[in-house]
Amino acid sequence: MRMTLGEIKKMAKEVIPDGIPYTVDLEAGTIAIITPTPDAFSEQGNSLTVKLAKAVRRRIVIRPDPSILSSEEEVLETVKEIVPEEAGITNIWLDPALAEVTIECDDPAQAIGPKGANLVELRNSLGWLFRADRSPAIESRTLNNIRRYRKETADERRELLRKFGTRIYRPKRSSTPWVRLTALGSYREVGRAMHMVTTNESKILIDCGAKPTTNRSETQPFFDAPELLPLENIDALVITHAHVDHIGMLPVLFRYGYRGPVYCTPPTRDLMTLLQQDYIKVSKMESGDGAPYSLADIETCIKHVIDVGYGQKIDISPDIKMTMENAGHILGSSSVYLEIGEDKNLHRLLFSGDIKYEKSWLFDAATVRFPRVDSLVIESTYGGRSSFQPTRQEATEELQDLIRRTLAKGGKIFCPVFAVGRSQEVMVAIDQLFKSDDFTSDPCTVWLDGMISEATAIHASHPNFLNRDLRQQVLRGGDENPFNSPWFKTVDSRQRREQIVLDPSPCIVLATSGMMTGGPILHYLQHWAPNDRATLAFVGYQASNTLGRRLQEGYSEIQLSSDGKSYTVDVKCDVVTIDGFSGHSDRRQLLDYVNALNPKPRRIICHHGDDTVCNEFRKTLSETFKVRAAAPQNLETLRLL
Repeated sequence: MRMTLGEIKKMAKEVIPDGIPYTVDLEAGTIAIITPTPDAFSEQGNSLTVKLAKAVRRRIVIRPDPSILSSEEEVLETVKEIVPEEAGITNIWLDPALAEVTIECDDPAQAIGPKGANLVELRNSLGWLFRADRSPAIESRTLNNIRRYRKETADERRELLRKFGTRIYRPKRSSTPWVRLTALGSYREVGRAMHMVTTNESKILIDCGAKPTTNRSETQPFFDAPELLPLENIDALVITHAHVDHIGMLPVLFRYGYRGPVYCTPPTRDLMTLLQQDYIKVSKMESGDGAPYSLADIETCIKHVIDVGYGQKIDISPDIKMTMENAGHILGSSSVYLEIGEDKNLHRLLFSGDIKYEKSWLFDAATVRFPRVDSLVIESTYGGRSSFQPTRQEATEELQDLIRRTLAKGGKIFCPVFAVGRSQEVMVAIDQLFKSDDFTSDPCTVWLDGMISEATAIHASHPNFLNRDLRQQVLRGGDENPFNSPWFKTVDSRQRREQIVLDPSPCIVLATSGMMTGGPILHYLQHWAPNDRATLAFVGYQASNTLGRRLQEGYSEIQLSSDGKSYTVDVKCDVVTIDGFSGHSDRRQLLDYVNALNPKPRRIICHHGDDTVCNEFRKTLSETFKVRAAAPQNLETLRLL
């Protein structure tokens, strides 16, 4: 049901009794009722919040009026008075833009109190909205910095949320409905993902990534496409997940004037901030020219982020509602379900995102429970005819066997990994081996180099986005939390890295970057590639024309550079590829994913795969499911409605 802000206010006036003071405000697509008497909206048996939500068919939140909010000093002092010491408070975070306080503690049940008594008392005495979360086993520097920055920019964020909402609930245009999809990156290639969905009323983008390549003309999406400009006409930008090929160029849009909302899950928000900051650092070291954006552009982006939970349906433009669901790929990764238009002109468009349709050590399998899908945009990374992978259990056993053999001969293993996803999967598999009864050797040190430790801390900060088994282990903490195990150590300096490569003792190194296009993994490669007792183990996808792909293909010599000088390195170490740890579904899983959608999509569009793979997968989908399938080139536009 389409509504303007004026219609929402009129509906609120009809539902809310006279005598209850309130104002209607907007937090992007969410309707906020600001009132000095929040209790009036939640009295048992007479919830005005529920009645209003049913009337407007939108998400409603009740916020306290600023006039009843206590100062930060009073909040901190009163929380420590009311919450018992047994709760073990570690942090208290205030978000003035939303009038929310998060209490991080060792025992949330103690903080909440019987039937929520402590939180109710805090709310009644201080006005703020309170919640209690378990303190993460590993504290994330990135998340803490984001919270501080959001607090500092609270007034600006509140105005931005209102501006986004005003744009969403603007009056309807009188024109014939239509929907188009434009390919602006990642079509018949892997990297620089960007899709544009245009309707007769709206324009939104999905993802904005970088391509891992030495060809600098192909690093960015097609920002010069005329359909993209001017940037102020873009209603929203949605991020499926936080790998660089999906978020690496997002700050570029803010550098050149985009000031609209960015929708993503909280883990994606944290991880993309971490990876974008690292992208600046790595770009400077590798090319000298640096990234095409600055830390200030990343900060501007953070101010514009709207947090979205799984299963939460929200309006993101006048005629588009969005729901994010688990994609099983990395922490916080999402499939994006768009409901475009209404009534007989309703078109349901699903972007699978990068998906894993199999339960992994970290996540549940990608969600396939969608009401109906008219058009599906699906990744094709492993859609080729011979692209079949072992199960997670088989891959784990293969890795564990490799570790046993290598340690027995006193060797070393170095793995190029993405900081997000594969690193944590491999850590869990190693931890399982070292804790098993049949592992008779002494566990060796497992060095984490690059951003892996901080990315792991972000995983620990968002346990609700992990699968149930791992979530319980992380929440119980101690020896049960695999990320806390003593064999995992962080490489905290260049001096430490030099010590590791010169130390003859057996060890395992997990280092970025995952495709060996840069990062600390190249330092280990330089020193250990000529060592026939060392093993280079690939556990993730290697794109065409990357150093990782060349090593997979058996190159016996490689060219590396340092301080502007190139040199040749002989490759005498073992090179192995352990399939099955990938966060991407193989061909069988991709077909099972499509088959599980009920009813089947009428149209399927392939992207995120090499040229021949996309085309092969398109043919298979068309023949198997008798649907219209396409594998467009970049810059092509398809009409969906």
